[in-house]
Amino acid sequence: MLHAHDSLVRDETSAGGVVFRVDESRPIYLLIRDSYQNWGFPKGHVENGEAPATAALREVAEETGLRDLSMRGPIDEIDWYFKHDGDLIHKVCYFFLMQTAESETSPQRDEGITACRWFAFDDAAAAIAYPNARDVLHRAHAMVGAASGPA
Repeated sequence: MLHAHDSLVRDETSAGGVVFRVDESRPIYLLIRDSYQNWGFPKGHVENGEAPATAALREVAEETGLRDLSMRGPIDEIDWYFKHDGDLIHKVCYFFLMQTAESETSPQRDEGITACRWFAFDDAAAAIAYPNARDVLHRAHAMVGAASGPA
């Protein structure tokens, strides 16, 4: 059933990645600092006809400068609402776990990304500004732990 307010909501689809690398036998996670000075994950719009996983790899590479990215699988889909230029936006974002051996990053400054930094899990969880992104990190960390097996 269509409601009068439905026409005022614009849907947007994004995809992004939780990138980790192994440093001294423990996973560390890459966060970006956005134009609001908040720490989170690289993500961006899914282009027409583009699969979310493909978009996630493209956006992570563009925003962080990382090129050697291995897809490890889907983590979660989150959604939220926000206002932009008076419009109500409903954003859905697909997150994927990615691994790299690269440590050097290059923040995409023309997109407002002011920094890329590697964090240990606890530090990343404390730094992330958005609760739904923190939940994604927790799921990603569980996937990394499950993949590496018992210590």
